[in-house]
Amino acid sequence: MTAYSLLDLVPIVQGGNAAQALANAADLARHAETLGFTRYWVAEHHGMEGIASAATAVVIGHVGAATSTIRVGAGGIMLPNHSPLQVAEQFGTLDALFPGRVDLGLGRAPGSDQRVSAAIRRGMGGDGNEFPQDVVELQSYFADDGRTGIRATPGAGADVALWILGSSLFGAQLAAALGLPYAFASHFAPGLLDEAIDVYRRNFRPSAALARPHLMLGFNVFGADSDDEAEYLASSQQQAFVAIRTGRGIQLPPPVHGYRETLGAQGNAMLGQVLSASAIGGPETVRSQIAAFVARTGADELMLTSAMFDHDARRKSLTIAAEAMRSL
Repeated sequence: MTAYSLLDLVPIVQGGNAAQALANAADLARHAETLGFTRYWVAEHHGMEGIASAATAVVIGHVGAATSTIRVGAGGIMLPNHSPLQVAEQFGTLDALFPGRVDLGLGRAPGSDQRVSAAIRRGMGGDGNEFPQDVVELQSYFADDGRTGIRATPGAGADVALWILGSSLFGAQLAAALGLPYAFASHFAPGLLDEAIDVYRRNFRPSAALARPHLMLGFNVFGADSDDEAEYLASSQQQAFVAIRTGRGIQLPPPVHGYRETLGAQGNAMLGQVLSASAIGGPETVRSQIAAFVARTGADELMLTSAMFDHDARRKSLTIAAEAMRSL
């Protein structure tokens, strides 16, 4: 069976606040745990009024304390925003709190616009070009091999599973070269999906961490009792994507009926491309669309994401998704 996990951006809905979003995150993680999800990941984003996961390691601690068995982690930490030593200390601390349950996905994108990125990286000079070296340095802290001359406390010897994230071929090449599992962001940037899969699998070198390639792909699920209801619920995420692509980050808006019909040809084409790795519909539609995606890609694991305005509807969507995954 293909494994299935959950990516949560901890959305702040219109009329809501960060406290509510964080409470929903803990509840959603507990729900995912009962449904058999392998891991719960939180993503690092900054300067976005609709996302409450900027302090990613803190949010992971919150979710970890609310659960008992599901793996918790970052999908991901944008490494150029941090020193590798600080990341080793943060995730070494999480491993001490939740031993054997912590994942650390690493990316090189800023997770913000240029202005916010400059504020985050003030004095650091990081621009992503040193990402491979930073990953190796981080590995050294966890391995406690003495190569850096510094011991991370906590962090040295921590059992933290490292992943490389990406939406381009760069991450696929790096994950293959280092023999690490790879997660591709096909849930919002599917353009290079097939090429990245080929690059990763073809160039993979076994390592002490991983004997064979392990590929996880992002996939949107908007499940409901019927196809029509699912289309309606999915319109919240569609509105948010359109806003981002037009330079306006917004809090997650309420769904609207017939949203796609209000967009012109250009807007519909953009959404069709961005959300091509998605299942939108009732239980049978979701099952068939997930099955087709897994059959096409051969993914070892799906990282499911389901941003909805109504929390109960989101819980139900995850239940439908889990049932679909178990039926494959």
